[in-house]
Formats: sequence, structure tokens, C-alpha cells
Amino acid sequence: MLRHTLIAAAFALCATAQATAQTQTVETRYGGGDRVSGAPWATRSPVIAPHGAAATAHPLATQIAIDVLKDGGSAVDAAIAANAMLGLVEPTGNGMGGDVFAIVWDPRTKKLHGYNGSGRSPQGLDLETLRRVAREKGGGYIPSFGAAAVTVPGTVDGWYALHGRFGRLPMRRLLQPAIDYAENGAPIPQTIAFYWANNQRRLERAFAERQLEEIENARRTYWPNGVTPAAGSLFHNPDLARTLRALQRGGRRAFYEGPVARATDAYMRRIGGWLRYEDFVAHHGEWVDPLCVDYRAGVSLCELPPNTQGVSALQMLQILRGYDMRALGFQTADSLHVQIEAKRLVFADRAKYFADPAFALADLNRLIAPGYADQRRAMIRMDRAMDTPDAGPDVLRRGDTTYFTTADANGMMVSIIQSNYRGMGSGLVPDGLGFMLQDRGELFALTDGHANIYAPRKRPFHTIIPAFALRNGEPWLAFGLMGGDVQPQGHVQIILNIVDYGLDVQAAGDAARWRHGDDAEPTGEPPQDKGKVFLETGFTPAVREALRARGHDVRPGDGSFGGYQAIMRDAERGVYVAATEMRKDGAADGY
Repeated sequence: MLRHTLIAAAFALCATAQATAQTQTVETRYGGGDRVSGAPWATRSPVIAPHGAAATAHPLATQIAIDVLKDGGSAVDAAIAANAMLGLVEPTGNGMGGDVFAIVWDPRTKKLHGYNGSGRSPQGLDLETLRRVAREKGGGYIPSFGAAAVTVPGTVDGWYALHGRFGRLPMRRLLQPAIDYAENGAPIPQTIAFYWANNQRRLERAFAERQLEEIENARRTYWPNGVTPAAGSLFHNPDLARTLRALQRGGRRAFYEGPVARATDAYMRRIGGWLRYEDFVAHHGEWVDPLCVDYRAGVSLCELPPNTQGVSALQMLQILRGYDMRALGFQTADSLHVQIEAKRLVFADRAKYFADPAFALADLNRLIAPGYADQRRAMIRMDRAMDTPDAGPDVLRRGDTTYFTTADANGMMVSIIQSNYRGMGSGLVPDGLGFMLQDRGELFALTDGHANIYAPRKRPFHTIIPAFALRNGEPWLAFGLMGGDVQPQGHVQIILNIVDYGLDVQAAGDAARWRHGDDAEPTGEPPQDKGKVFLETGFTPAVREALRARGHDVRPGDGSFGGYQAIMRDAERGVYVAATEMRKDGAADGY
């Protein structure tokens, strides 16, 4: 099938690069230095800051966020300014053409506020038309690229909603740094340059195989003269600067009722797509209440409800709470085995039940209830991997990404994630706008009766999830990871590393990660046997063999282990402790 061929090719590129990186790591490991404090594998010490902090996937985005905080801006102001910059320098994971989700700790109300900034499918695209396109271009599934996968971009609406409630500085000030860099040139670091080149190859292949309607605008914007930005080079995007200036003049309306919406409408009509001006006008995000579960040591993990996959992380922790994870040991086969089995059970529910709650409402209280976790935990055996699990019964009532975090001197903490979905997105760049539209609509199902089945004006299942942890009811940890289905798996690993294994906030992210893949998907795709367990090089050969002996299909790392950022509030010392992802290009900083 064309869709699977494209995906397999993309993963082959990633796996080849990862294998090369692993070989280089082995060959050059003897040239590295030794740390005299902290975990021996940690790449750096956590950042300590008394007033404010930020952690993002690009050093300049972090610097811009800190400048906003120093100018009197709130943590939300800093997050918006960082996001605008990341859309310029990390288009491989985010941009104004995507969606945004956030969890905000508000020190005034002393509560968490959740925001779901996901866009809906076009009003004018019906299920039968989409099924026809899927047969022609996606092998029966919604194509990974092109107009059929495009949904309304929710990010800009999210910026203005968050700013309207929690902002202090004017939006004009927050957007200006990204404008300046877009006009004058922004530096592209190693990892982003690597993914940028991969995206070029993937999108050119999609166009050659007639999955993508148009590619000239993407070429002109992101790889002029056929070349993507090299590591260390400066990237210019004057079209994006003009779009941001339009927001400075016209605010949210410029995007959803003005020139951006009209330009996108005209572009979609030109290439035969379905997104229209009326879809932009009708868009609105929504404030939601985060869902939380108690784990141990006073720590509660909080996530956003569907249409995100955040409940998966909560379910995993509920299952793992029944084990003495400290006694099982850090990075042992026993510890990894129960984590992987919990993930497999939870993802069976995820594939069947997670969808836009306006169309198919899951009984969330049951999904995260201790009694339900007890039932699921009872299915786990320590000596072998279970057969492919089914979803729990009667749960329905009938009725590439960037993560970043900020905190300010008043105690506000923001956990925020933003994405175009598969890499740079759909491949479609509307005329003159300087950003690519997301392909999040690929995650709808086309199967009759499925909770996540496509419908006009519906939000697709969403992989991106910000996380927030409370300790004894007080704000403690704003954190998250990038990277599709690795996110709930990664959230759980971070919590275990800190709470059960005593790692600091930086070492918790630098520690080797596992990822389990090939479960059933909310798109209706079936599981592939027991799935595969991908392990980074930090796990010992003995652990790998012990997992194989229990029936797990253990594979070398494929490079898809997420991108972590975190800010921890140390209330006793009155400081923030910030960390950044060693697998990416980012930076944590504070003042």
C-alpha cells in the first residue's frame, strides 16, 4: 500500500541514521569526558533559576522566552513568543499550520487550566469522498500527505485564547523576535537540519508518487534551489514574517477571518483541496479540565482528556502503581517488562475508544479508575509477554511535534506542546504565507462504528499531550515529550525515573528510553503480533536477552524516543529546576 510504503521508507531513513549514530557513538565513546557529579550518563546539570525558566527545542527560542520574562511578561507570554520562534527555526515539528495544547498552573486561582487547541475537519469533505481518496492514494487509509489530511490550524487561536486569559505584554511584542529572525536569518542546528533533509526527501517522494497535489510552494519556502538548510546556516522566511506582521496588525481575526484564511481558501480551491474560509471562521478551541491520577509519594500526574491520548499515561501509572517499581530496579528486565505490558493494555483501549468527545464520549472515570487498573494489571504475567490484548469492555457511554515549558516569577507554570503532526506536515504551503498546513486528519478512522471515524467538523484523535505533575496538591513539574505514540510512554518513564528511581530532572530525561510500537491504532489499523520493543543503546545486553526470553520482539533503537523538556518547582528552596533534551538541539535557561 502506498501509505505504508511511504511510512516504511521514512522509518528506513531514520533507522539508517540511527544505526550510523549508534556506530559513531561506540567508536567515539572513548573520546568523551567523565562527569564528577550526578548520573554518569547525564549530559549536563539541571539549570537552577530563582525568578523564571524556560526549556525549548532551540536555544534562541529559550533565549526569547527568558527575555520576555525579564521584560515583565507572564509564563504564557514567554511560551507564545517561544512558539512563534520555533515555528520559524523548527518547522520540522511545529508551526502556525498546526494545533496546540497547554496546561497552565495559575497562581491566582491555584488551579490547573487545560486548553485544547485542535482544529476540525473541513465542512465540505464527506466520509465517502475521503474513502475514495484513501483507496486511490492511501491504500485504504487516509493519506499521510496532501489535502485529504488537512484540518483547520488551531495554534493561532490558542495563542490568543491563552494570552487573553494569562498574558501581560502585547502580542505585538511577543511576535516581533520571530519576525526579526525570519527577515534577517535564523540559525539552524544539527538535529533540526537532519530532520529537515529527511522531510524534503519524504515530501518529494510523496509528490512523485502522486500523493501530494502541489510541492512548489514548499520547495520555494523550505528548500530553495533544492537544498535544505545545512547545520549552522541561516534560514530566511520573509513570507512567514509578513504573516506574523499581519497578526500584529489584525490579531486573531487576521488569521481566521482575514488574509490568512482567504489565502488558504484560494490555495485549496486551486489545488483541489477541501479546507475553506468558512472552516476558519467557525473554528474555536476550548478550555478543558485536566484529568489527574495519584501515583505515590504525593505525586499526581495530570493530562488533557480526549481527543488527546493523555489518558493513556494516566492508565499506565494506575497499573504500575500496583508494583514496587523501586524494588524491581532501574532499567532491569522486570521493570521494563511491566512497563511494556501496561503500555500494551492501555493502547488497546486507546485504539478503540479515544476520539473527539463531541462525537463519541468515553467514560473517562472508568478508564482511570483503580478498580479498572486492577483488572488490567491482573492480565500481566512476569514470566512472559501476553498475547495481543483486547480493549476493556463497555467503556463507551452511548453518547513530529515540539514541546516547551516556561515558568515566571509569580509562580505561573506552562506546559505546552505544538505540532503539524507527521514531520513538517501535509506538504502544502498556502501561497505567500510561509507555513505548512498540518496533516493531523490522517489520524481519523474510516471504519463504520469506530469512535474515531471521520466526520465533517470533527476533531481527529490527537497524539500531542502536555503533562503536569502536582506534589501534595501543589505545582511541581511541567514537562512533556515530542514524538507521536512515544509521548505517554515517555511521560510514564520520566515520572518513574524521578519518583521511583530518584533521578534529577535532567538525568531523568537523559536516561535510556524504551518504546513499544505496532499496537492497534485509532485509525483502525490492526496490531502486528505482539508489537516491537525498541531500546536505546544504554540498556545492557543482559536486559535485552531477558526481554526476548519473555517473548518480546526486541529491536535496536530507531531514533524515535521523543524530545523532553521540563521545569520543576522546588518550593522548599524557592527556585525552578529546568532540563532539556539531549536528543535534540534545545536549551534550558533561567534567571
